Amino acid sequence: MTSEAFGKLVAHARETGKFSSILALIEWDERTIMPSQAGSYRAEQVTSLSGFIHARRTAAEVGAWLDELRDVDWENGPHGDEASTVRELRRDYERQTKLPRSLVEALAGAAVRGQQAWVEARRNDDFSEFLPTLETIVSLRREEAEALGYESSIYDPLLDAYEPGERTEVVAGVLAALKTDLAPLVAAIADSGRTAPVDLLHQSFPIDEQEEFGRSAARRIGFDFERGRLDVTHHPFCATMGPSDCRITTRYDKMFLNPAFFGTLHEAGHGIYEQGLRDDQFELPPGSYASLGIHESQSRMWENQVGRSRAFWEHLFPAAQQRFSSLANANLDDFYFAINDVRPSLIRVEADEATYNLHIIVRFELEQAIMGGDLPLADLPQAWREKYRDALGIEPPSDADGVLQDVHWSAGLIGYFPTYALGNLYAAQFFAHADEQLGGLDEQFARGDFEPLREWLREKIHRRGRCLTAAELVVDVTGEPLSHHPFMTYLQGKLGPLYGI
Repeated sequence: MTSEAFGKLVAHARETGKFSSILALIEWDERTIMPSQAGSYRAEQVTSLSGFIHARRTAAEVGAWLDELRDVDWENGPHGDEASTVRELRRDYERQTKLPRSLVEALAGAAVRGQQAWVEARRNDDFSEFLPTLETIVSLRREEAEALGYESSIYDPLLDAYEPGERTEVVAGVLAALKTDLAPLVAAIADSGRTAPVDLLHQSFPIDEQEEFGRSAARRIGFDFERGRLDVTHHPFCATMGPSDCRITTRYDKMFLNPAFFGTLHEAGHGIYEQGLRDDQFELPPGSYASLGIHESQSRMWENQVGRSRAFWEHLFPAAQQRFSSLANANLDDFYFAINDVRPSLIRVEADEATYNLHIIVRFELEQAIMGGDLPLADLPQAWREKYRDALGIEPPSDADGVLQDVHWSAGLIGYFPTYALGNLYAAQFFAHADEQLGGLDEQFARGDFEPLREWLREKIHRRGRCLTAAELVVDVTGEPLSHHPFMTYLQGKLGPLYGI
């Protein structure tokens, strides 16, 4: 009976996964090419499909199969495919059964409408236009957190959705330690008297040339365009609709190279992870990503440890000079310094590696205050300005460059932001270990060889799926629990020579 129950559970999960893939497809369409007037009906479609998927995930027979499989001693151990499938589907089932279908549907519809309202409010630079929508979303998220339950922080069940098993107080401690060590580094850079020649990056870069250059770089590092595509959106993301259908997106600025190029590398990193998952386990936990922090580690690694390394540009800079006339007379030293410029900035996705996590800490603190009821939403723009002034010494001149710059809250993704900072820490720890095991990655990058790193990541991380938690995975791969120290060592090793500190 055990094998029969397992077979039925897997078949049901695979069928449910197909509907989830359809949902991902129409959400991708909504954020890329959907006509602007189609939003209202798209919200109805997403709402109905989300409710249907929730009903399948919480069906009584799923609980019965899981109960039958509860005490099975699986041949391949607790982290084998079978045990992991049952354990993670039970986790999903227990979480989902706490949520009424009406709430799931309300959240899904609010996310679609919220993103549409955000686009307009950001275009009009008007937070008050977005406020009623945000109030609805936050109210629904509070209702969700209460339904899921928590011991110490209302933020915990929301964080757990993206970083399974993690707790707010633990993340807060990690980020506090990181902030403590970042502050003197950022201050030393500011006092160094050295300034990167960033004007190199603020020239004419025709969009069609940027697209081809970014596409070529993504292909070189390993994103498979036979199994994926690149499109334009308001806020870049990666979405997967099938084992051979991974969509990445970017956005272009004809007078600034960084957003599209490094955004493309970033999303390609997400895509390489998705394309590295096991096709035979698609729709099941062993074929799914471990956590969003682990997912972010893959994107940030390809964007930063690889894409902002000197070795990477020793290989690619001649092609950049050939592609862009504005770089024809530039030299590699200046370009490398420019792309690793450190200075406080307003826009998170364009922030340098040293200050990026300060952007995340601001959002993490604001989210906790919002969810805890300590910060009225109408006061959010002012609170944002104060946090930026305290953390980065700058203040946004507008809502568009301040509280409205990110899509996440409009999509209901409260609890998501900390995974970005965790991803940076995971990336540095993984990369240092890969460099040691693979015998010097810089030499490989300089000759355009990215396959050893990609295959190492595929073996050590991608193909493990959800068979290990993020905390278990980092110990399994590196031999150590997550620490911010490898990240600080990486930053100091790169930025110290550039700024003479």
